[in-house]
Amino acid sequence: MSRQLALPVGLSDHAQFDTFLDAGNAEAGAAMRQLAAGDGPSPVWLCGPRGSGKSHLLQAACAAARGAVSYLPLGRLSSHGPGLLEGLERCRLVCIDDVHAVAGEDAWERALFALYNALHDAGGALVLAAPRPPGGVGIALADLASRLAAARVYGLQPLDEARLLVALQNRAARRGFDLPDETGRWMLRRLPRDAATLFELLDRLDLAALAAQRRLTVPFVRETLAAVRPDAQDCAD
Repeated sequence: MSRQLALPVGLSDHAQFDTFLDAGNAEAGAAMRQLAAGDGPSPVWLCGPRGSGKSHLLQAACAAARGAVSYLPLGRLSSHGPGLLEGLERCRLVCIDDVHAVAGEDAWERALFALYNALHDAGGALVLAAPRPPGGVGIALADLASRLAAARVYGLQPLDEARLLVALQNRAARRGFDLPDETGRWMLRRLPRDAATLFELLDRLDLAALAAQRRLTVPFVRETLAAVRPDAQDCAD
């Protein structure tokens, strides 16, 4: 199976369709599964706040799709220039994250417009993601703006506390350790309820627990977070 990933950007092991809690976002999840299977309309635009699952769905689609794929998080890659998009029309699926990071930049917008047209002609699928819908990210190139306005837009909602706890525990289980309810709830009371931040911290806690040969109890998590997130101690018990 031929696959392409731009630069050394790998897909997260945790970003799979079966780890996406789609309560409230079921329609977006179903649309991405369709695209990964080679069906469904293109382009698709995912929007929502940080931690709502946009990047998860983009990477899950790339992981599940057959053929050449490309996942480009422009928030991290935009400094490499719009040449990153050259040749991507040969992919069956192109997922572009953080489109807002290059909005208003003429060279990037022209490159995106060219890619849009080339993918359309080649029969490839395009998915883009940003915090806001296409009309709210500041695209200046009229031709590109009109094409993106025709995209099927799915607004994603962040997980509530109960589902965030389930997501954290699922992630912990996939890494091979247990996150007790008490510890998970303690984290949710003291940390930003942003899935991306919580997942990153959970991964760091896992490494710290392995090194110390400790379980993720509240005392251990409190002690570890005191070093990396002093603000986690600001909330009362």
